[in-house]
Amino acid sequence: MAVELGSDVEPESSTFCINDEDHTFGNSIRYVLNGDPRVTFCGYSVPHPSDNRVNVRVQTTGESAKSVFKDALRDLVLICDHVCSAFDDSVASFKRSHQQQ
Repeated sequence: MAVELGSDVEPESSTFCINDEDHTFGNSIRYVLNGDPRVTFCGYSVPHPSDNRVNVRVQTTGESAKSVFKDALRDLVLICDHVCSAFDDSVASFKRSHQQQ
């Protein structure tokens, strides 16, 4: 579950608190967000090692931080789908090449 910690006064600047996640998610979403030209700043933090929570700060050029964050989440899903597909293809190729021997 994600919680947006921002204000309606500045919709282009928000912090999103993501529960049950860690550095793996934080660094991945930071990477995707920093590749978006609408993002002027993005960073994440894990408040405490025993706390499964990631805070992601997003500041944009003027567009809503919430919509930019949603777009980044969709892009991250597409990247993960591609990695899974490429991995499955490589495993199948490896198995085929070793069955012929």
